[in-house]
Amino acid sequence: MVSIRVLPEILSNQIAAGEVVERPASVVKELLENAIDAKSDRIHVEIEQGGRSLIRVADNGQGMGHDDALLAIERYATSKILSEADLSSIRSLGFRGEALPSIAAVSKFSMVTRNAASDAGTEIIVEGGKIRAVNQTGAPPGTMVSARQLFFNTPARRKFLKTVTTEMGHISEIVSCIALARSDISFRLIHNSKTVKDWPGSEDAFERVVDVLGSDLRSLLYPLDHETGATRISGWIADPSASRSSTNRIYMYVNGRFVRDRSIIYALAEGCRGRLMKGRFPMAVLFLEIPHSEVDVNVHPAKQEVRFFKQRQVVEAVRRAVENAWQQQRNRAAGRKPVPHPKASQAELFKQSSQKVQPPWESPDFQARPASAQASISEPGRAYPAAAESSHAGKCGMPTVETPRRPDPQPRAELFSHGYFSEAVVLGQFRNTYIICEKSDELLLVDQHAAHERIVYERLSLFRKSHDTAAMQRLLMPETVELKYREAPALGQLLPELNAMGFEIEHFGGETFVVKAVPDVLAEQEIAPLVTDLAETAENLGAAPDMARLVDQCLILMACHGAIRAGQALSEKEMTALLKQLDACDNPFHCPHGRPTLIRWSVPYLEKNFRRTV
Repeated sequence: MVSIRVLPEILSNQIAAGEVVERPASVVKELLENAIDAKSDRIHVEIEQGGRSLIRVADNGQGMGHDDALLAIERYATSKILSEADLSSIRSLGFRGEALPSIAAVSKFSMVTRNAASDAGTEIIVEGGKIRAVNQTGAPPGTMVSARQLFFNTPARRKFLKTVTTEMGHISEIVSCIALARSDISFRLIHNSKTVKDWPGSEDAFERVVDVLGSDLRSLLYPLDHETGATRISGWIADPSASRSSTNRIYMYVNGRFVRDRSIIYALAEGCRGRLMKGRFPMAVLFLEIPHSEVDVNVHPAKQEVRFFKQRQVVEAVRRAVENAWQQQRNRAAGRKPVPHPKASQAELFKQSSQKVQPPWESPDFQARPASAQASISEPGRAYPAAAESSHAGKCGMPTVETPRRPDPQPRAELFSHGYFSEAVVLGQFRNTYIICEKSDELLLVDQHAAHERIVYERLSLFRKSHDTAAMQRLLMPETVELKYREAPALGQLLPELNAMGFEIEHFGGETFVVKAVPDVLAEQEIAPLVTDLAETAENLGAAPDMARLVDQCLILMACHGAIRAGQALSEKEMTALLKQLDACDNPFHCPHGRPTLIRWSVPYLEKNFRRTV
């Protein structure tokens, strides 16, 4: 008995469509690429209900005649490659002939198209892969494709679509990515009859980059221009002060095609070595022009992954391009006073209230806090147990506030009966990063960033529970923060929790938020980068099982922004105050990320290693 059968064409088309059409944003991407290949200079994208109800892309490109239009909805029918040789040197964005039949197989599809040589346009209506009608119609030159009720005939796929906001965020992001590469084309994105994005065509690529990434980056973008053999690297990279906690703001294009490639991200990081902290990534728009025969784009259905035949040379070219950009910036700045980041001096730009925060080294001693679950000290010469090293290790700011006192302290565990850190004598600083101390028969090495990060984290956590408005710093001039389309709703959902932590943030409309107050522990920090990182964290953890995890991640991020920096010189008073504050924490042995705050060596351990004892 034969058990293997050939699948019906409609079913096989639906299965194949799953590789190309993952979500509404996939449809938009494929249709935009077709419009660009058709030499359009105006493209309109109209969306309803995040793409669930309608996706429509209209262009003024070359259009198609009647016969070509019918062939276009057949699988593997394309005008962009003719032979096997063409496949190894692809110059167009689309080439497989899969996009239109895949979209038509899982939607209620219609296409109206006309080329300049035709007197009338052609309208084709397809429902679930079946052609329902072919008509002549009046139409301007160009093509308009509409996909209604996406996945109406594959309910298993439709039920996995995310919320309207999430799906629209993905669509906005893909339109932005494609618009960045083609500043000469006018793009308009409309959602539920409201214009979301409107980029007029211009030969000035820099203005398009500023429009997409944000006007606050105008003075912080440095040009990239490097050529090695037949490979040319161009684009812009943002100042390290505008770094992000993820790679979401790295836009890379290979021969005009938007791609994601880890090796290029690695090359960017290598070019920024010494300028960015571990776990931070630059904002960049990178254009790679490589001979078409030296790059393979036919490695993934979504065409966002490529394979370089000379990968090592490409990576080195990107690294050199970034290093050259920094060198040129140094040359331009030679002999001049450094230009500060527009947000760098809060004291100058946004005067705080007259109430000054008392430095910790001028404050009275703290009362001890109860130790709910103190960790035991590890064996001599070893650090306390810790989780993986923090992705934000090394970032911080001066300690400006003390951990609040707690009344009626309970007895500590034996280790803290006399104040473990408070009794340590500060000997000095090593590399302006580690505090060297001695305590009875032990030598201690305290990581100042990890220690202060723990202090700030517990300070913010306590503030969130107490809602002490006296611990807020109100800005004399509120600061506005512009976010991306996907980040804005994520931050909006987090506003009640952020305001409970000591912020006062309001939605100003669109993707703009206004910050009116911040927790006093963060009063000296730059506001916009912090709020942007909080929004990005909320967007990345949008699928978290509960709000508690997201809130904790935000607290950790805020603590990292507010903690003193590694490499920052501290006075003896500051180091002593830091140890006292650490002694008052519930868990002084680990930073919020799980890294140890100190390493200790006992005298017997030292004497044994110096061969003083056997």
